[in-house]
Amino acid sequence: MADLTRLFGIEHPIVLGPFGGLSSVELTAAVSERGGLGSHGLYGYAPERIAETAAALRGATTRPFVLNLWLPSDDSPEITAADFDGYVTALQPFFDEVGIERPERPERYLPSFDAQFDAVLEAGPAVVSFVYGVPSAEVVAAAHDRGTAVVGTATTVDEAIALERGGVDAVVATGSEAAGHRVSFLRPAEESLVGTFALVPQVVDAVRVPVIAAGGIADRRGVAAAFALGASGVQVGTAFLRTRQSGANDAHRRAITQTPAHGTVLTRAMSGRLSRGIPNRAVRAIERGGVVAPFPVQNWLTGRFRVEAGRQGIGELQSLWAGQAAPLAQETDANALFTELVAGVPSGA
Repeated sequence: MADLTRLFGIEHPIVLGPFGGLSSVELTAAVSERGGLGSHGLYGYAPERIAETAAALRGATTRPFVLNLWLPSDDSPEITAADFDGYVTALQPFFDEVGIERPERPERYLPSFDAQFDAVLEAGPAVVSFVYGVPSAEVVAAAHDRGTAVVGTATTVDEAIALERGGVDAVVATGSEAAGHRVSFLRPAEESLVGTFALVPQVVDAVRVPVIAAGGIADRRGVAAAFALGASGVQVGTAFLRTRQSGANDAHRRAITQTPAHGTVLTRAMSGRLSRGIPNRAVRAIERGGVVAPFPVQNWLTGRFRVEAGRQGIGELQSLWAGQAAPLAQETDANALFTELVAGVPSGA
Protein backbone atom coordinates (compact mmCIF):
# COMPACT_ATOMS: atom_id res chain seq x y z
CA MET A 1 0.00 0.00 0.00
CA ALA A 2 1.51 3.30 -1.14
CA ASP A 3 2.25 5.99 1.42
CA LEU A 4 -0.20 8.77 0.67
CA THR A 5 0.79 10.79 3.72
CA ARG A 6 4.40 11.07 2.54
CA LEU A 7 3.33 11.92 -1.02
CA PHE A 8 1.18 14.85 0.11
CA GLY A 9 3.03 15.83 3.29
CA ILE A 10 0.03 15.15 5.53
CA GLU A 11 -0.51 13.24 8.77
CA HIS A 12 -3.70 11.32 7.99
CA PRO A 13 -4.84 9.84 4.64
CA ILE A 14 -8.19 11.67 4.74
CA VAL A 15 -9.02 13.91 1.77
CA LEU A 16 -11.87 16.40 1.61
CA GLY A 17 -13.92 16.10 -1.57
CA PRO A 18 -13.70 19.24 -3.73
CA PHE A 19 -17.13 20.81 -4.08
CA GLY A 20 -18.02 22.79 -7.18
CA GLY A 21 -19.67 25.91 -5.80
CA LEU A 22 -19.93 24.58 -2.24
CA SER A 23 -16.30 24.67 -1.15
CA SER A 24 -15.38 27.01 1.65
CA VAL A 25 -12.04 28.29 2.89
CA GLU A 26 -13.12 27.46 6.44
CA LEU A 27 -13.79 23.79 5.70
CA THR A 28 -10.74 23.30 3.50
CA ALA A 29 -8.50 24.82 6.15
CA ALA A 30 -10.17 22.84 8.95
CA VAL A 31 -9.37 19.52 7.26
CA SER A 32 -5.81 20.56 6.45
CA GLU A 33 -5.22 21.85 9.98
CA ARG A 34 -6.26 18.48 11.39
CA GLY A 35 -3.56 16.80 9.30
CA GLY A 36 -5.74 15.73 6.38
CA LEU A 37 -5.80 17.14 2.86
CA GLY A 38 -8.32 19.92 2.43
CA SER A 39 -9.63 20.49 -1.08
CA HIS A 40 -11.22 23.49 -2.72
CA GLY A 41 -13.16 23.28 -6.00
CA LEU A 42 -12.54 26.00 -8.58
CA TYR A 43 -15.34 25.32 -11.07
CA GLY A 44 -16.19 28.56 -12.86
CA TYR A 45 -13.56 30.60 -10.99
CA ALA A 46 -11.85 33.38 -12.91
CA PRO A 47 -8.06 33.64 -12.40
CA GLU A 48 -8.46 36.59 -10.05
CA ARG A 49 -10.83 34.63 -7.84
CA ILE A 50 -8.44 31.67 -7.81
CA ALA A 51 -5.65 33.94 -6.59
CA GLU A 52 -7.91 35.40 -3.90
CA THR A 53 -9.03 31.95 -2.77
CA ALA A 54 -5.48 30.62 -2.57
CA ALA A 55 -4.41 33.68 -0.58
CA ALA A 56 -7.32 33.17 1.82
CA LEU A 57 -6.38 29.52 2.26
CA ARG A 58 -2.77 30.40 2.98
CA GLY A 59 -4.01 32.89 5.54
CA ALA A 60 -6.10 30.18 7.20
CA THR A 61 -3.62 27.28 7.17
CA THR A 62 0.05 26.60 6.61
CA ARG A 63 -0.71 22.94 5.83
CA PRO A 64 -1.00 21.32 2.36
CA PHE A 65 -4.23 21.72 0.41
CA VAL A 66 -5.66 20.80 -3.00
CA LEU A 67 -7.02 23.07 -5.71
CA ASN A 68 -9.37 21.24 -8.09
CA LEU A 69 -10.04 22.03 -11.76
CA TRP A 70 -12.41 20.66 -14.39
CA LEU A 71 -10.65 19.77 -17.62
CA PRO A 72 -12.25 21.24 -20.75
CA SER A 73 -14.27 18.85 -22.88
CA ASP A 74 -14.00 18.34 -26.62
CA ASP A 75 -17.77 18.40 -27.07
CA SER A 76 -18.49 22.07 -26.39
CA PRO A 77 -21.91 22.65 -27.95
CA GLU A 78 -22.70 25.10 -30.70
CA ILE A 79 -25.66 26.97 -29.29
CA THR A 80 -27.50 29.42 -31.51
CA ALA A 81 -29.35 32.46 -30.22
CA ALA A 82 -32.62 30.66 -30.95
CA ASP A 83 -31.45 27.58 -29.03
CA PHE A 84 -30.47 29.71 -26.08
CA ASP A 85 -33.81 31.49 -26.08
CA GLY A 86 -35.63 28.15 -26.02
CA TYR A 87 -33.58 26.91 -23.08
CA VAL A 88 -34.25 30.13 -21.18
CA THR A 89 -37.97 29.89 -21.86
CA ALA A 90 -38.05 26.36 -20.43
CA LEU A 91 -36.59 27.69 -17.17
CA GLN A 92 -38.55 30.96 -17.05
CA PRO A 93 -40.80 29.91 -14.13
CA PHE A 94 -37.75 29.53 -11.89
CA PHE A 95 -36.33 32.94 -12.81
CA ASP A 96 -39.75 34.42 -12.06
CA GLU A 97 -40.06 32.61 -8.73
CA VAL A 98 -36.81 34.00 -7.32
CA GLY A 99 -37.42 37.42 -8.86
CA ILE A 100 -34.57 37.78 -11.32
CA GLU A 101 -34.49 39.05 -14.89
CA ARG A 102 -34.43 36.73 -17.87
CA PRO A 103 -30.70 36.05 -18.43
CA GLU A 104 -28.94 37.31 -21.54
CA ARG A 105 -26.69 35.05 -23.57
CA PRO A 106 -23.14 35.37 -22.18
CA GLU A 107 -20.00 35.81 -24.24
CA ARG A 108 -18.69 32.59 -22.70
CA TYR A 109 -20.03 30.14 -20.14
CA LEU A 110 -16.76 29.26 -18.40
CA PRO A 111 -13.35 30.88 -17.88
CA SER A 112 -10.43 29.70 -19.99
CA PHE A 113 -8.89 26.53 -18.57
CA ASP A 114 -5.40 27.73 -19.49
CA ALA A 115 -5.93 30.95 -17.55
CA GLN A 116 -7.29 29.00 -14.59
CA PHE A 117 -4.35 26.60 -14.62
CA ASP A 118 -1.84 29.45 -14.83
CA ALA A 119 -3.47 30.95 -11.74
CA VAL A 120 -3.23 27.61 -9.93
CA LEU A 121 0.44 27.31 -10.82
CA GLU A 122 1.03 30.80 -9.51
CA ALA A 123 -0.78 29.89 -6.29
CA GLY A 124 1.46 26.84 -5.85
CA PRO A 125 -0.75 24.43 -3.88
CA ALA A 126 0.70 21.18 -2.61
CA VAL A 127 -1.68 19.29 -4.90
CA VAL A 128 -3.76 20.04 -7.98
CA SER A 129 -6.53 17.60 -8.85
CA PHE A 130 -8.52 17.20 -12.06
CA VAL A 131 -11.84 15.75 -13.10
CA TYR A 132 -13.25 14.84 -16.52
CA GLY A 133 -10.13 13.52 -18.17
CA VAL A 134 -6.39 13.06 -18.25
CA PRO A 135 -4.39 16.28 -17.90
CA SER A 136 -1.99 16.85 -20.77
CA ALA A 137 1.69 16.01 -20.47
CA GLU A 138 2.42 19.74 -20.50
CA VAL A 139 0.02 20.38 -17.61
CA VAL A 140 1.46 17.52 -15.54
CA ALA A 141 5.04 18.64 -16.23
CA ALA A 142 4.25 22.26 -15.34
CA ALA A 143 2.73 21.20 -12.02
CA HIS A 144 5.63 18.91 -11.20
CA ASP A 145 8.11 21.67 -12.05
CA ARG A 146 6.43 23.75 -9.33
CA GLY A 147 6.62 20.89 -6.84
CA THR A 148 2.87 20.32 -7.03
CA ALA A 149 1.53 16.77 -6.99
CA VAL A 150 -1.11 15.82 -9.57
CA VAL A 151 -4.24 13.78 -8.85
CA GLY A 152 -6.74 12.48 -11.41
CA THR A 153 -10.23 11.08 -10.94
CA ALA A 154 -11.52 7.79 -12.37
CA THR A 155 -14.93 6.14 -12.46
CA THR A 156 -13.69 2.95 -14.17
CA VAL A 157 -10.56 0.82 -14.21
CA ASP A 158 -9.77 1.91 -17.77
CA GLU A 159 -9.87 5.55 -16.72
CA ALA A 160 -7.51 4.85 -13.82
CA ILE A 161 -5.05 3.17 -16.19
CA ALA A 162 -5.25 6.13 -18.58
CA LEU A 163 -4.56 8.53 -15.72
CA GLU A 164 -1.54 6.58 -14.54
CA ARG A 165 -0.16 6.53 -18.08
CA GLY A 166 -0.71 10.28 -18.16
CA GLY A 167 1.70 10.75 -15.26
CA VAL A 168 -0.58 11.51 -12.31
CA ASP A 169 0.77 10.86 -8.83
CA ALA A 170 -2.44 9.37 -7.41
CA VAL A 171 -5.91 8.36 -8.59
CA VAL A 172 -9.25 8.98 -6.90
CA ALA A 173 -11.46 5.96 -7.62
CA THR A 174 -14.95 7.37 -7.26
CA GLY A 175 -17.82 4.92 -7.04
CA SER A 176 -21.31 5.54 -8.34
CA GLU A 177 -22.57 6.12 -4.77
CA ALA A 178 -20.76 9.45 -4.65
CA ALA A 179 -22.47 12.84 -4.65
CA GLY A 180 -22.31 15.33 -7.47
CA HIS A 181 -21.11 14.94 -11.02
CA ARG A 182 -20.18 11.57 -12.46
CA VAL A 183 -16.82 12.58 -13.89
CA SER A 184 -16.50 9.79 -16.47
CA PHE A 185 -14.49 10.55 -19.59
CA LEU A 186 -13.74 7.42 -21.61
CA ARG A 187 -17.35 6.28 -21.96
CA PRO A 188 -20.70 7.95 -21.23
CA ALA A 189 -21.40 8.34 -17.54
CA GLU A 190 -24.42 6.05 -17.78
CA GLU A 191 -22.08 3.28 -18.94
CA SER A 192 -19.51 3.93 -16.18
CA LEU A 193 -21.54 3.35 -13.04
CA VAL A 194 -19.35 1.11 -10.91
CA GLY A 195 -19.90 0.95 -7.14
CA THR A 196 -17.05 1.80 -4.78
CA PHE A 197 -16.80 -1.71 -3.34
CA ALA A 198 -16.26 -3.18 -6.81
CA LEU A 199 -14.22 -0.32 -8.27
CA VAL A 200 -11.54 0.29 -5.64
CA PRO A 201 -9.90 -3.17 -5.48
CA GLN A 202 -9.88 -3.46 -9.26
CA VAL A 203 -8.21 -0.07 -9.62
CA VAL A 204 -5.71 -1.00 -6.89
CA ASP A 205 -4.84 -4.13 -8.88
CA ALA A 206 -4.54 -2.22 -12.15
CA VAL A 207 -2.29 0.72 -11.23
CA ARG A 208 0.86 1.28 -9.18
CA VAL A 209 0.13 4.83 -7.99
CA PRO A 210 -1.76 5.36 -4.72
CA VAL A 211 -5.53 4.96 -4.94
CA ILE A 212 -7.91 7.17 -2.96
CA ALA A 213 -11.36 5.64 -2.44
CA ALA A 214 -14.40 7.90 -2.80
CA GLY A 215 -18.14 7.30 -2.68
CA GLY A 216 -20.24 6.05 0.21
CA ILE A 217 -17.66 6.81 2.91
CA ALA A 218 -19.02 8.80 5.84
CA ASP A 219 -17.71 7.23 9.05
CA ARG A 220 -14.95 5.02 10.47
CA ARG A 221 -16.55 1.88 9.03
CA GLY A 222 -16.34 3.19 5.49
CA VAL A 223 -12.73 4.24 6.02
CA ALA A 224 -11.78 0.82 7.36
CA ALA A 225 -13.54 -0.87 4.44
CA ALA A 226 -11.68 1.27 1.90
CA PHE A 227 -8.33 0.32 3.38
CA ALA A 228 -9.36 -3.34 3.47
CA LEU A 229 -9.98 -3.04 -0.28
CA GLY A 230 -6.42 -1.81 -0.78
CA ALA A 231 -6.93 1.96 -0.89
CA SER A 232 -4.15 4.23 0.34
CA GLY A 233 -6.57 6.91 1.46
CA VAL A 234 -10.19 8.05 1.36
CA GLN A 235 -11.99 11.07 -0.02
CA VAL A 236 -15.13 12.16 1.82
CA GLY A 237 -17.73 14.53 0.40
CA THR A 238 -21.35 14.38 1.61
CA ALA A 239 -20.48 13.91 5.29
CA PHE A 240 -18.30 17.05 5.22
CA LEU A 241 -20.93 18.89 3.18
CA ARG A 242 -23.35 18.48 6.07
CA THR A 243 -21.01 20.19 8.55
CA ARG A 244 -21.43 23.83 9.50
CA GLN A 245 -18.06 24.75 7.95
CA SER A 246 -19.11 23.81 4.40
CA GLY A 247 -20.50 26.16 1.79
CA ALA A 248 -23.90 24.43 1.88
CA ASN A 249 -26.78 26.39 3.34
CA ASP A 250 -29.24 25.19 5.98
CA ALA A 251 -31.79 23.99 3.41
CA HIS A 252 -29.16 21.78 1.78
CA ARG A 253 -27.94 20.41 5.11
CA ARG A 254 -31.51 19.58 6.15
CA ALA A 255 -32.09 17.78 2.87
CA ILE A 256 -29.00 15.62 3.46
CA THR A 257 -30.26 14.56 6.89
CA GLN A 258 -33.76 13.77 5.57
CA THR A 259 -32.77 11.70 2.52
CA PRO A 260 -32.57 7.90 2.73
CA ALA A 261 -29.92 5.91 0.88
CA HIS A 262 -32.37 5.12 -1.93
CA GLY A 263 -33.57 8.74 -2.10
CA THR A 264 -30.88 10.24 -4.33
CA VAL A 265 -31.09 10.22 -8.12
CA LEU A 266 -28.81 10.52 -11.11
CA THR A 267 -29.96 13.42 -13.27
CA ARG A 268 -28.82 15.84 -15.97
CA ALA A 269 -31.50 18.36 -15.08
CA MET A 270 -29.42 20.92 -13.22
CA SER A 271 -26.16 20.95 -15.18
CA GLY A 272 -26.56 19.00 -18.39
CA ARG A 273 -24.16 16.34 -17.07
CA LEU A 274 -25.09 13.28 -15.06
CA SER A 275 -24.96 14.04 -11.35
CA ARG A 276 -26.14 12.45 -8.10
CA GLY A 277 -28.27 14.52 -5.82
CA ILE A 278 -31.54 14.86 -3.97
CA PRO A 279 -34.57 15.26 -6.24
CA ASN A 280 -36.52 18.43 -5.59
CA ARG A 281 -39.18 20.45 -7.36
CA ALA A 282 -36.74 21.96 -9.87
CA VAL A 283 -35.23 18.60 -10.84
CA ARG A 284 -38.64 16.99 -11.26
CA ALA A 285 -40.04 19.88 -13.29
CA ILE A 286 -37.05 20.09 -15.62
CA GLU A 287 -37.09 16.35 -16.23
CA ARG A 288 -40.84 16.41 -16.80
CA GLY A 289 -40.48 19.28 -19.27
CA GLY A 290 -37.92 17.35 -21.29
CA VAL A 291 -35.82 20.39 -22.26
CA VAL A 292 -32.27 20.22 -20.92
CA ALA A 293 -29.51 22.29 -22.50
CA PRO A 294 -26.11 20.64 -22.96
CA PHE A 295 -23.34 21.32 -20.45
CA PRO A 296 -22.13 23.96 -19.68
CA VAL A 297 -25.15 25.92 -20.92
CA GLN A 298 -27.65 24.23 -18.60
CA ASN A 299 -25.34 24.64 -15.63
CA TRP A 300 -24.89 28.34 -16.38
CA LEU A 301 -28.61 28.90 -16.82
CA THR A 302 -29.78 27.07 -13.72
CA GLY A 303 -26.97 28.78 -11.84
CA ARG A 304 -28.79 32.09 -12.32
CA PHE A 305 -31.76 30.96 -10.20
CA ARG A 306 -29.89 28.47 -7.98
CA VAL A 307 -27.65 31.15 -6.48
CA GLU A 308 -30.60 33.40 -5.73
CA ALA A 309 -32.61 30.46 -4.35
CA GLY A 310 -29.70 29.76 -2.02
CA ARG A 311 -29.77 33.33 -0.78
CA GLN A 312 -33.50 33.02 -0.15
CA GLY A 313 -33.20 29.57 1.46
CA ILE A 314 -35.36 27.86 -1.17
CA GLY A 315 -33.98 24.32 -1.21
CA GLU A 316 -36.50 23.20 -3.84
CA LEU A 317 -34.68 25.30 -6.45
CA GLN A 318 -31.07 24.43 -5.57
CA SER A 319 -28.69 21.69 -6.62
CA LEU A 320 -28.86 19.47 -3.54
CA TRP A 321 -25.83 17.28 -4.16
CA ALA A 322 -25.65 14.25 -1.87
CA GLY A 323 -24.37 10.68 -2.08
CA GLN A 324 -25.97 7.42 -1.03
CA ALA A 325 -24.26 7.55 2.37
CA ALA A 326 -26.25 10.68 3.29
CA PRO A 327 -28.01 8.95 6.24
CA LEU A 328 -24.57 8.24 7.72
CA ALA A 329 -23.66 11.93 7.74
CA GLN A 330 -24.21 12.47 11.45
CA GLU A 331 -21.63 15.06 12.49
CA THR A 332 -22.37 18.76 12.24
CA ASP A 333 -18.81 19.90 12.94
CA ALA A 334 -15.89 19.16 10.62
CA ASN A 335 -13.47 18.56 13.47
CA ALA A 336 -15.74 15.97 15.07
CA LEU A 337 -16.22 14.28 11.70
CA PHE A 338 -12.48 14.22 11.07
CA THR A 339 -11.92 12.52 14.43
CA GLU A 340 -14.53 9.90 13.51
CA LEU A 341 -12.93 9.22 10.13
CA VAL A 342 -9.39 8.93 11.48
CA ALA A 343 -10.62 6.27 13.90
CA GLY A 344 -11.11 3.97 10.90
CA VAL A 345 -7.57 4.33 9.55
CA PRO A 346 -5.52 1.20 10.31
CA SER A 347 -2.35 1.76 12.32
CA GLY A 348 0.64 2.39 10.13
CA ALA A 349 -1.42 3.64 7.20
